[in-house]
Amino acid sequence: MIFDEFPLAEADGVLLAHSLRTPAKRFKKGRRLDAADLAILAAAGVAKVSGARLEADEVDEVRAAAEIAALLAAADPLLEARSTPTGRCNLHASGRGLVVVEPAVVDRLNSVDEGITVATLPQHTAVRPGQVVATVKIIPFGVRRASIEACRQIVAAAGPLGATAASPLSAAAAIPLKLAPFRSCRAALIMSAHPGMSDNIFETTLAATRHRLAVIGARLALVLRCAHEHGAIEAMLRQARAAGCDLVLVSGATIAKDRRDIAPAALVAAGGTVEHFGMPTEPGNMLVLGRIEDVPVILLPGCGRSRRLNGLDWVLQRLLAGLPVGREQIVRMGVGGLIRNPILAAGAPLDETDAAAAGDEHDADEPAGAPAAESPAAEGPRVAALVLAAGRSTRMGAENKLLLPVDGVPMVLCAVMAARASRATSVTVVLGHEAGAVEAALAGSGAGFARNPDPAQGMSSSLRVGITALADDIDAVVVLLGDMPRISAAHVDRLIEAFDPAQPAIIVPEHQGRRGNPVLWPRAFFAEMCALTGDQGARGLIERHPERVVRVAVDDEAIFIDVDRPADLAAVHGA
Repeated sequence: MIFDEFPLAEADGVLLAHSLRTPAKRFKKGRRLDAADLAILAAAGVAKVSGARLEADEVDEVRAAAEIAALLAAADPLLEARSTPTGRCNLHASGRGLVVVEPAVVDRLNSVDEGITVATLPQHTAVRPGQVVATVKIIPFGVRRASIEACRQIVAAAGPLGATAASPLSAAAAIPLKLAPFRSCRAALIMSAHPGMSDNIFETTLAATRHRLAVIGARLALVLRCAHEHGAIEAMLRQARAAGCDLVLVSGATIAKDRRDIAPAALVAAGGTVEHFGMPTEPGNMLVLGRIEDVPVILLPGCGRSRRLNGLDWVLQRLLAGLPVGREQIVRMGVGGLIRNPILAAGAPLDETDAAAAGDEHDADEPAGAPAAESPAAEGPRVAALVLAAGRSTRMGAENKLLLPVDGVPMVLCAVMAARASRATSVTVVLGHEAGAVEAALAGSGAGFARNPDPAQGMSSSLRVGITALADDIDAVVVLLGDMPRISAAHVDRLIEAFDPAQPAIIVPEHQGRRGNPVLWPRAFFAEMCALTGDQGARGLIERHPERVVRVAVDDEAIFIDVDRPADLAAVHGA
């Protein structure tokens, strides 16, 4: 590149180094001067201009920045390169997620040529759609083609960023620069209580948790409350697992101080493990990370009751972005772990409610503060869940099968928890045989009840009782059977997601071409369902209206698994 002061007679094609203003026109820096420009400058009395002339093997700044940015964006469709006219090209996120960077690659790119600079957000920064993730800036007016090719070779040679074998919520493959998108997640919140604790504490915790999850695209699907006792917390953990939640959060009446404390011990008793106790962040020191099979379980620190950014957010963000989170990753969070950012996860300023709840964790057992407002429910069809639990279970023998435990949870409660954690707007259970015992098993479940006075008439009578009990504004109902304990919220939501009120259809799950349960029924069929007789349920309506049936594929056999005999229960336990 030739950089000099050029007489106007020699300045045709020169890139202007600095902005110039004349009475007739303003010339911005970087403008390539042409004959018309030179005439205006001459008329204004300008004799020389400072600028640069590119040589044959050089690429101008705008094109060079765009080419290098394109190298970084090429491997990740979630990154979009957008050029500017000033030798800069920014990479923007096209969705929510975490920035994942290979620092060594960026360092090598910045070492190629002092005229080439690449800057990124800090590792694991959470970003929103449209946010700038990285920027490529060319310092001079151009760089040599050989430097761009050197950048191309560095990016091409960059290997994975340490992919590891990890849980289903982990192990996103890595490239020099990528956006790890937040995955959809169905979360449960368990809140334990001591006698006399203020409801404000629970309302504040609930609102903060719902907000925290919504920011990263997760949904708080199930909220459970219990006494702060080992057995009670264990039972809630088992219920959340039975519901099919992808993540379980536990906010204890007191913060766990040891692995043998009430909440960690309950986690182990529920079949889980404590992977790491504590973390090197402040706020967030007292977080406990555990797991029940493939489901992460987090025992919240005291600051989990606040919306203020803390170590809990870091763990949640990485889990939902599919990045590994365990002891190895947590112990490395100390650098930068002193979090002194008064900005909430959604970017709003800290309010008085959160300030009251965000004190020192060691004194945060009962934070003060007024309840924060909850976000409104998402709009969509109003689909109820109806759980049929009135049968006599004669083939099981003397015991009521619905009360038998499956993974430590009464069988009927498994079905109810799946409905509770789904997007169903309400859950109604039809009782009949041993109604009092079944209702007692469902105490505190949040379900409503309808009693079938004569369950001996068959399943059709329970359908009639249940349909009649539904609210008038319901668009459809998902009918679940109380003896299908492997149905999860994901199965129910799969049906609800397929339902279109504008074209109401019967939504039936299938696996490998075979039809199963539960089934979603539009309101248009309620009258026919109420007119059914016998013990065949609504199966005949499906066969009568094949043109109104939409089948949705599911990837497991839970839609076939019901428990009628002792051998069926043994098979469920062995599955």
